[in-house]
Amino acid sequence: MDVRSRRQAGLTALILGVFATIWFSVPAAGQPLRTLLVVASGAALLTALGGAAVVLRAGRAAAALPRDRRADRRYGIIVAAEFAAAALGAALLSAAGWGEYVPVLICAVVGVHFVPLAPVLRDRMLVPLAVAMCLVALAGLVVALVSSTSAGLVVGTGAGLVLWGYALLALLRVVRAGDR
Repeated sequence: MDVRSRRQAGLTALILGVFATIWFSVPAAGQPLRTLLVVASGAALLTALGGAAVVLRAGRAAAALPRDRRADRRYGIIVAAEFAAAALGAALLSAAGWGEYVPVLICAVVGVHFVPLAPVLRDRMLVPLAVAMCLVALAGLVVALVSSTSAGLVVGTGAGLVLWGYALLALLRVVRAGDR
């Protein structure tokens, strides 16, 4: 695995580990699920720290590589559009009195944003991640509509698990490449 790929995998583990930690904190859950979510949040944070260690180890060698300004610009536009769509959608849902569905919307927006990011980050596995996140959002919506379980519980737990799993896979790629 080259230095750029190693750094990218570390950044993936760092960023998605942090967001998994955040998603695990969304659900209001009773015991014993609350304890499991706290443990999962801690484990996701440890994964993020592992990603940070990979990025730091790639260090100067990765920093010396030329930047792809076009890809950086596309990345910024995609992430800005994601945040704008999530914020606007959350505001509209809240204003309409449907605030309990905000986690569903945000999870779907996060999922969709991985599709245009896949070619920018040169990571085709972001597409299955996108599908998984959208399925979590759909599951949260359906469960909330047909039961008394909150959408936030389903989406927070599901999105946290999906993102944490992907972060762990990114770290595993680095470890496997180091064994070769």
